[in-house]
Amino acid sequence: MLRNQRILIIDDDETLCYLLKEELINEGFIVDISYNGNGSFIKLKENKYDLVLLDLEMKEITGEEILQKIKAEFPETEVIVLTAKTEIRTAIQCIQMGAFDFITKPYEFDQLLKSIDRAIKEENEVLRMEIAQSTFHKEQKSERIIGKSEEIQKLFRMTEKAAASDANILLEGETGTGKELFSEFIHKNSPRRFKPFVAINCSSLPDQLIESELFGYEKGAFTDAKNSKPGLVEIANGGTLFLDEISELSLSLQPKLLRFLENGEYRRIGGLSTLTSNVRIIAATNKNLFEETERKRFRRDLLFRLNVITLTLPPLRKRGADILLIADFFLSRKTNKKKKVLSETAKKILLKYSFPGNVRELHHIIERAVIFSEDDIISAEDLNLPKNYTEQDECFFDADGNILTMDIIEEKLIRTALDKYNWNRENTSRALGISQKTLYSKIKKYNITK
Repeated sequence: MLRNQRILIIDDDETLCYLLKEELINEGFIVDISYNGNGSFIKLKENKYDLVLLDLEMKEITGEEILQKIKAEFPETEVIVLTAKTEIRTAIQCIQMGAFDFITKPYEFDQLLKSIDRAIKEENEVLRMEIAQSTFHKEQKSERIIGKSEEIQKLFRMTEKAAASDANILLEGETGTGKELFSEFIHKNSPRRFKPFVAINCSSLPDQLIESELFGYEKGAFTDAKNSKPGLVEIANGGTLFLDEISELSLSLQPKLLRFLENGEYRRIGGLSTLTSNVRIIAATNKNLFEETERKRFRRDLLFRLNVITLTLPPLRKRGADILLIADFFLSRKTNKKKKVLSETAKKILLKYSFPGNVRELHHIIERAVIFSEDDIISAEDLNLPKNYTEQDECFFDADGNILTMDIIEEKLIRTALDKYNWNRENTSRALGISQKTLYSKIKKYNITK
């Protein structure tokens, strides 16, 4: 097996170094030797080493001092300590100082080789994580989740911090706001990014199937169980498990999920053995789980296990600056040849619409408009929005799609009510829920005339 990584041996035993170097070269490593601590730092500055094999019993400078200096000046280089010392305290100190492993002499070469391979794998994983983190803003942030609004930028900043932790996360938000996208986003920017991401919708299957999907089953557990099957918690071991629509999980299954969250233990259906798995849970809901607990529909202790970190996804109607950006993204995805564009009227209508179905609804609107538009310009008619949307939405926006101020909305409401009741102030004030005196002062304030 050719490995090609570069290793530096720091040891004043020339015979041992020679033999160890030959064995490592035969395994495909590039190997250098330093017989004293001071010389080792010259080599470390001249070459980039993946790994250092360090003897603690050096003459000029102690191995502990060399280890401390390596981790301070070359933190990306892993160090395996080789020593005849067997004290547990020494081993613990070295690990605390940053050593990857502590191996006592004499040792078997196969044992050392396994430790070397683990150390290099660890170094490569850290490197991949650093590269991924450095491209976070350039790739992850703009690849599938689009937005420049203040609301979405604030959410991004919170999500970055949440992703870096290993805490369970609860995603709240209306249907169609992109909770699964954000769960994938968190996983891809977390320390678990190189492990599985597994998702399940808790509302899509009946109780028995949900339990068997989550925890698996043994052969013969039920009629159709002809073979054993691992559950999603087992498949996702080391990675992330996304539980969508967690509020729909039945009260009979919630204690089993709670037990797993508390200690990572579970049993397959029909099994007697207790198994363990280490997963991070990201749960999502479009309901208020605190209200659900008050109604006895959701366990309070399970909620507290899930919402270590809670992220609330804003509805699309509160992301006005993102609507046209997202629409343009969908247009580029749905157009095969020449990209279609929205007319100015279509843009204004989209900006005024409340999007009860959020981003998912916008996706469907654009997909439908691309199909039915007859040329490269998508008109307002091509959007085919509900006919009554203007009655409920246009009251709150100006011609450019900007939210109106409270004063303007109040003036429009009073004018509408006065016209409806033919300027009968008694009926108008009663309909508005205010006194006639207040109504009169508002008419004066806004200079409303008949």
